[in-house]
Amino acid sequence: MPPVFSHGDLRLYLLNLLDEGPRHGYDIMQALSDRTGGTYTPSAGTIYPRLAKLEEEGLVTKTVDGRKTIYQITPAGHAEVEARAGELEGIEAGLADSVRLIADEVRGSVQEAMKSLRADLAAAAQEERAGTRTATDASSPADDPRVESREQLHRADAAVAEFRARVRSDLRTHVARGGTLASSIVDDLEAALDGAARAVTRALRG
Repeated sequence: MPPVFSHGDLRLYLLNLLDEGPRHGYDIMQALSDRTGGTYTPSAGTIYPRLAKLEEEGLVTKTVDGRKTIYQITPAGHAEVEARAGELEGIEAGLADSVRLIADEVRGSVQEAMKSLRADLAAAAQEERAGTRTATDASSPADDPRVESREQLHRADAAVAEFRARVRSDLRTHVARGGTLASSIVDDLEAALDGAARAVTRALRG
């Protein structure tokens, strides 16, 4: 996936977030996730070293409130945010573009998964028809087309179950991390599933 922030942009964006008001570390990470629609959830190892560097530069101060460490911008930090307002506008525009690209890739991955599922189901149907045409000894369990059909049915069931589990896990993880789930992605998923069902029906009718 494309990077959400270019080199050095995250530092300025962190300053901008703190210019809006004091925040603790988790609040900063959550704000970044919210503003990117859940497409970017930074780790503590990404955020805290940058906050420490901003503190060294005199642009940020921190205070401890119970178990939380609150970060607050200094006058020098505020001055830098004001001086680089034009750069921040560019970062915001680039951020919107990056989020759109990532959303497109997520949508594409769902569509590719559906294509793979349709191909597996079509192959299973094709193998079932081929097995029926070449069966010569119905009395032999190994050559009985009904045995082959049951095997292919199990294979199809497994493919559907695997797809469902994978997509459900991805969607639940995305939402649990605070990401938004665009209706267009669900629309694409529903359309792809309907297309897969129609493809299977056509294949079975031969």
